[in-house]
Amino acid sequence: MTNEKLVNLEKIGKLKAEPATGEEIAGLLRSGAARLLDAKNESLSQESRFDLAYNAAYAMSLAALRHAGYRSENRYLVFQCAQHTLDLAADQWRVLDQAHRKRNLAEYEGDIDVDDQLLEALIRVADLIADRLQN
Repeated sequence: MTNEKLVNLEKIGKLKAEPATGEEIAGLLRSGAARLLDAKNESLSQESRFDLAYNAAYAMSLAALRHAGYRSENRYLVFQCAQHTLDLAADQWRVLDQAHRKRNLAEYEGDIDVDDQLLEALIRVADLIADRLQN
């Protein structure tokens, strides 16, 4: 079933319709699962764990978008589409939004300020995404 919100994003040029291969989706899911597992390793620095959890959530969210038959060049939009591809609630999507903003500050301005609460929330949302993709 085609999601009307995704179709509308395609119509305005935010998404590109493009069928995914099973191999592509499987690779994204493997990458996400491995990174999520590593993000739970408390012997790693908080910054490393955040980076791993963020990239796990992104890989799995992208797998869901690709499974729906779309591609985006924008990380933020991949997370935004998770509302529709993974049926994430607003509070869960806001965690991804906050993590994305923190990631951009770290990547582009060198400002990494991650607290335990955001890290744990990001891991919980990534776990939820992983569970939804398995069902």
